Amino acid sequence: MNVILDYDVGNLQSVKQGFEKAGIDTIISKDPEIIRNAKSLILPGVGAFKDAMEALKNSGLIPFIIEHVKKEKYLFGICLGMQLLYEKSYENGEHEGLSLLKGTIDYLDINLKVPHMGWNDLLFEKKNHPLLKYIHEGDYVYFVHSYYINGDDQDLIAYANYGLKVPAIVQKGTIIATQFHPEKSGQVGLNILKAYKEILK
Repeated sequence: MNVILDYDVGNLQSVKQGFEKAGIDTIISKDPEIIRNAKSLILPGVGAFKDAMEALKNSGLIPFIIEHVKKEKYLFGICLGMQLLYEKSYENGEHEGLSLLKGTIDYLDINLKVPHMGWNDLLFEKKNHPLLKYIHEGDYVYFVHSYYINGDDQDLIAYANYGLKVPAIVQKGTIIATQFHPEKSGQVGLNILKAYKEILK
């Protein structure tokens, strides 16, 4: 079973609907036993980094997330859920993340409108990556964020140009994450999730 982590942050129902439209059966849970037995975990998130990290700590789920990754089972981070996977964020101060991926979350200090909100095209860093199997370079996905990943380019699968190179899809081992919302990105988002389903097999 694929489990959407319920730590009281994010629109979990819309994430569930998106994954299920792509044929990925999911349940929303904060039950440690269900999470321990999950095939893959989905970490969504909206709002501020500090608040989400505190909610995650208060949920008691962090050790189960770490254990899951150590067992080399898949974890899919979305938007703020992606950012939480990194070492630290500089959003309204300096805050520690989960440190599952190397890098920091920095402010989009650009001459364009911030937050970066709306549709942006994807450019491919790793053109033959299995997650990109059903989409094309230049396809549009939906972003909502004011901070971006300043991380390891080795993990970069696809990015968007928005005043600078904004990592949009990353993967390291069994950790996959998107800065955009696949569940709000129409057919392109569904096609990415469809490819993820095949990776899970």
